[in-house]
Amino acid sequence: MKLIPLPAFTDNYIWLLHDDHHALVVDPGDAAVVMSWLAQNPHIQLDTILVTHHHADHTGGLRALTEQTAAKVYGPAMEVMPLPVEGLQGGDTLPWQGLSFEVIEVPGHTAGHIAFWAAIPGQSPVLFCGDTLFSGGCGRLFEGTPAQMLDSLDRLAALPEDTQVCPAHEYTLSNLKFALAVDPANAALTAYHQACTQLRLKGLPTLPSRISTEQAINPFLRSRSPAVSAAVQGRDAQAQDEVSTFAALRAWKNGFQ
Repeated sequence: MKLIPLPAFTDNYIWLLHDDHHALVVDPGDAAVVMSWLAQNPHIQLDTILVTHHHADHTGGLRALTEQTAAKVYGPAMEVMPLPVEGLQGGDTLPWQGLSFEVIEVPGHTAGHIAFWAAIPGQSPVLFCGDTLFSGGCGRLFEGTPAQMLDSLDRLAALPEDTQVCPAHEYTLSNLKFALAVDPANAALTAYHQACTQLRLKGLPTLPSRISTEQAINPFLRSRSPAVSAAVQGRDAQAQDEVSTFAALRAWKNGFQ
């Protein structure tokens, strides 16, 4: 299986997975990006589209793609999509070309957000997490609560450590700038920031990341750690338990420049 991030808009990625014959794409906000790739690879058929949540930069290309290909669309059962989709919820499985995608409920960014995880024989597993988990960060809480997002991130952090993390945005450097403000003594974070900076200078994606990397450097997965919780509680005296600490951390990031 080959995993490709297709850049879209300013900082989106439309993830494409293929086996040289069949392809799926995830969160295609822009159909033209996908159709351009398919035109350059005419031997590969797009047959499946996965959607993590309802925002337009993830769904805007659905109608054009379904009109131009035979692809079937799978998305969150609890959210309204711009066209009919096969609704999925946590605990469902979706077979595709010998793989079995597990559907994980991850509310927080939106109320019905889902993620897709699959083991790939002979390769590292893959996680398509939309706008829930970013490298070095997490999504804003537009519809869910801090408790929901913390629980969702816990679910993702418990996946196998070698899982390839495939978020829908190239937010890594801005996230790591914040992470360093929160957790400046984290040597793994400093090294990762340097590596990602070099990738971006070369015009390369910082993604996919790994669950093991995020466990080491992402303050939103480390909000219970002594270093991160102390930094948050030093700014907000109301942050007394794990949920209020996570909420204060997310609020800090919202206003961070």
